[in-house]
This record gives sequence, structure tokens and C-alpha cells, in this order.
Amino acid sequence: MRHDDVTRRDFLNGVAIGLGALGSLTPADLLRAGILQQADDYPPAKTGLRGSNEGSFETGHAMRDGTRADLFGRPTDVDGRYDLIIVGAGISGLSAAHFFRQQAGPNAKVLLLDNHDDFGGHARRNEFTVDGKTLLGYGGTQSIDTPGAYSPEAKQLLKDLSIDTQAFYKHFDRTYFERLGLNSGVFFDKESHGRDVMVARKRGQAQREFLARTPLTDATRKELLRLATEKKDYLAGKTKEAKLQLLAKTSYRTWLLEYVKIPGPAADYLQNLTHDLYGLGIDAVPSGDCRSLGYDGFAGLGLGEEPGPGVGRSAYSTVDEPYIFHFPDGNASVARLLVRRLIPGVLDGTTMTDVVTARARYGALDDARNAVRLRLRSTAIHVRHTQPGARGDVQVTYVRDGKVYRVSAARCVMACWHGIIPHICPELSAAQKEAMKFQVKVPLLYTNVAIRNWRALASQGVYSVRAPGMFWSRATVDFPVSMGSYRFARGPGEPVVLHILRTPCKPGLPAKEQQRAGRQELFETPYATLETRLRDQLQRMFGPGGFDAGRDIAGITVNRWSHGYTYEYNSLYDPVWAPGQAPHEKARRTHGQIAFASSDAAAYAYTNASIDEAWRAVRELTGATR
Repeated sequence: MRHDDVTRRDFLNGVAIGLGALGSLTPADLLRAGILQQADDYPPAKTGLRGSNEGSFETGHAMRDGTRADLFGRPTDVDGRYDLIIVGAGISGLSAAHFFRQQAGPNAKVLLLDNHDDFGGHARRNEFTVDGKTLLGYGGTQSIDTPGAYSPEAKQLLKDLSIDTQAFYKHFDRTYFERLGLNSGVFFDKESHGRDVMVARKRGQAQREFLARTPLTDATRKELLRLATEKKDYLAGKTKEAKLQLLAKTSYRTWLLEYVKIPGPAADYLQNLTHDLYGLGIDAVPSGDCRSLGYDGFAGLGLGEEPGPGVGRSAYSTVDEPYIFHFPDGNASVARLLVRRLIPGVLDGTTMTDVVTARARYGALDDARNAVRLRLRSTAIHVRHTQPGARGDVQVTYVRDGKVYRVSAARCVMACWHGIIPHICPELSAAQKEAMKFQVKVPLLYTNVAIRNWRALASQGVYSVRAPGMFWSRATVDFPVSMGSYRFARGPGEPVVLHILRTPCKPGLPAKEQQRAGRQELFETPYATLETRLRDQLQRMFGPGGFDAGRDIAGITVNRWSHGYTYEYNSLYDPVWAPGQAPHEKARRTHGQIAFASSDAAAYAYTNASIDEAWRAVRELTGATR
């Protein structure tokens, strides 16, 4: 098959249902969409369109669009009474189950419900088999970021799971690409620069030398070099406080254009620098954040290391650790370790390394003989107390495989996206519902491509490539991590996974509007289009090195996260709220026997936030203390 061919199977498996089409579907039609996946399939090994795949969101969208829960049918009561029901089986929901059992005892009955066909939430595992070798990739949450800054509760959870963060210094080969003489690079597309050109950034190479090899104009090279080397106070005469305040309310693009005075083409070259971390370009990221991240243009301001008002937590940390705490499947292994601890019979092994290659028994997740049960493909549509005034048990009604069920428990943790909770938990006050709707998650495409070898990249001297003008903004050989019996490629002649990113933002709009527009794009773009553009771009980027997409690509998994990164406050658009008054703080207030977890409850898109919010939710329900 040529690189631009798409099979009928790929097209049918990947076509997205547009948002506009939902209005013409009946609840019964929507329910039938939940049976697209066969129960005996192995979710991590599925390719094509994954993440928020068909069957996982239609029922939720129907609730969002005003469908009443009773229109889905009369619920069947099942299972008897639980001690705790958790809506959402991502890392926060799984952590909540772990913490609750520590407080209530190992015999406490816990049920986790999740709308997807796999557990872990955004901590998603992608598996490929290439020429007899198993390859793993992260389909969502990437790494344990800066574990030295974790709370005592989060650190203890890692310890409970036998995760030794110091072991990653052995498992992560920090000099792998350097030994091979490989570097990061930039791909300049012919639409923007007249010809397709790959330029590798050699280690230790001066900015002037790198720029000289690019197809940028002489004027753009000159201005980018000035940006990197000039130490000028562009805010001379202003106080330190005034400078920091201005940076908080000025986008990095505006800073470059209006204060540093670099021309538009130079700013365009830098536009997607922030896509990986923010899901937005530099037009919607504060200069204060970019200064804290070490970007060019601030060296002469005399501000030192002080972060300034409104700097996002992602841009500033007081703990300096290398970014190496990565399982081969990202934090999917954290979720798997939690499941192994919670539910007997799902995953064999006893260590953090043997979980990497263990095959999960999905049929054991919902075994009535176990105290903890995890039920996939189950979308909650109604959560309420059984007595007025938020008293009594909590009833949760959910849809699974076209049928409606109801379960009851003494307590409930909503460990799901805040934005859907107002539509399924009608008891909440109008103020709390409004606070939950404040956040707009960042849409993402995390794509993994298994390739039979990567000699083409090595011949061009690159392992990671940024593409400023292309549909996919970055392509990177996965992290060189070997754990237990799982071994990373010994060299370019062996198979690897390429991780490829797209953040469908719309420059020029406010951040939330960009994210809404990007989400619409995700739902309207069929898998066939994504695959065609992916194959074309990889061919253009790596073809000169000998890459042939039809021959070398062994598998593609597009993880579509229409509700991806948790919304983090942005000083360009958001005020600094008084303690306890930020929307996420109002949203997470416990309501009777219903508590709220997930990273949304922290307004911070990181694994430790998910764990911390799970601990807080359980503590508020049980009165627990450490």
C-alpha cells in the first residue's frame, strides 16, 4: 500500500461523528453506539482512532445537549449496595479507590465506572507488534513529572505501588541519542519557504550557525539571532513589579512583535513552540510563563528568578529534576499498578518492571467475587442522593451496551471531567454548576506510529523534529527506556514508536475559544484524513533519508483527546482569585455524600494533582487523616 492510501477498514473504523449529527439521533441510536467494541478485544492493541473513540462520548453528549436521563429507559437495579462508587477510572478514580480502602478496610465494596473501553483515563497504553517484537507507546499522560515535588500522600502512593523513582536513572538511557550523534531538528515546509528542508540542530552549535543553514530569509535570521543574544531592557524605567505585571498580561507573540520588535515571519517561526505544554501557540501564552520557561527575549529585564503574578504552575517549579521518570507506556503503568493492587487476577507480577510486559485480563476487572470492581463502557447519566437535602445513599444510573442500570452506595466520588457533572448531577447548586463549567479542556491528538526501523531519521541526524508550518507540529522517537524484559531499540535498524503531536488550536482567538474550535475540528475530521496527512508529512520529512511510508509504517494509533489537558489558569484572561474563590475550588466542594476529584479539581494537568485530589475527596467523605 502506498503511503497515501487508506483502506476501507481504516476509514470505517475511524470516521468521527460530528457534533451537529447528534441532534438527529434518538437516545436508542446513541445507546447502540456503545456496542461498537467487542468485549473480547484487547484495548491497548487496538489501532486507528482511539482516545475518545466512538462509543465513549455519544451518551455524554446527549446529556450535555439536554436529553433527560429517563428517556434512555427504565433502569435495572444491580449489584446490591456498595460502600463507594467512583465515576471515572483514570488515575484519580483509581487513587480514590486505593485511599478509600486504606481507610475503610480491604473488604470495602467499591465500584468504578468508566465510559471508555480501557481504564487509566488519559494514562492510555498503546501496543504494537512489529516483526515479532512488542512496542509500547504512551497514548496520553506522559511521565511522572518532578516526583521530588509530590505531596506526602502522592509520594506514599508511589511507594505503595512499589514505584522507585530513583530506578529511572537506570532505566532511562539519558545519553542514548547523543551516543548515536543525533539531535533535534526543524522541518521547513515548501508552502512557507519554497522548498522542503530538514535542518538538524547539532549539539553545542551556535545559534548563528544553525540559522545560517535554514531557508529563512536573511532578515528573519538576523532578528532571531538578535532575540537570542540581545540583553536589552525593553521596559526600561518601569519598576520590577510593573514589569512582572505587564508580562502577565502580554502574550509572548505580542511581546516579540511590540516590545522586542522582531518581524512577523520571525514570530511565525516560533508560533508553535508552546504547543506541547499548553496546547496553544505563543499568541495565547503569557510572556511571564515564557520567561519562567527560559525562552528568549527577557535576559535584559533584570528580574532574576522571581516568577511574577499569575505564572502557571506548569511553567515554574522549585524542584530541579531531570525529565526521566517515564514508563515505556507513560503513566499507563501507574494506572496498571493501581489496578493490580486493587483487583486480584487482572495483572500478574509484583514489581514496577514486570507490570510493563504483563497482559491485563480485562474479563477479571468486573468479577463479583472481588471487593473492587471496574466496569468499562459504562457512562453515568444520573447521580443523586436517595433522600432530600443531600442525605441518604447515592444512586448512580449509567448506560452500558445499550441498557440502563442503577447502583447504590453510601458514598460517591466523581473523578471525571468537571464539565459533564452539571448535566448528570442535578442536585448541585447553580453556583457550583457554573464553577464546573468554567474550565474548557485542551483538545489534543497524541499519535503513535510504529515503524520497522528509523534509519531515515538517523541518516538526517535527527530523533526529534519540530515542524512550524505543518499540520502535525512535532515528531519524536519515543523515550529510550528499558525496563525488565522490555528493551528499547539498540539502534536505528530496529523498530521504534514515533510520537507525533497535533494541538488543533486557532490562533487569534482567546484561549478557551481556541480550545472549543479545536475540539470541533477533532470531531469533524475523520480518521482517513488524519492518516493521509500523517503519511504525507512523514514522507516529506524523512523521505530524503530513505523513509517509505508504505513500507516502513507498521501501525498507527491516533489518540484523540477532545477533552485533553485540564484547563490551567491563564493570566492573559483570568484574574488571580482570593483563596477559596477560584472556580475549581468552588467546583470541588463536597455535596452531601458526593465528593469531586480529578485534575480538574486542582486546575493542574498533572498526575500528582489527580492523586492529591483523590486523597482530598476521600478525606472529605471519611474524615480520614494521615
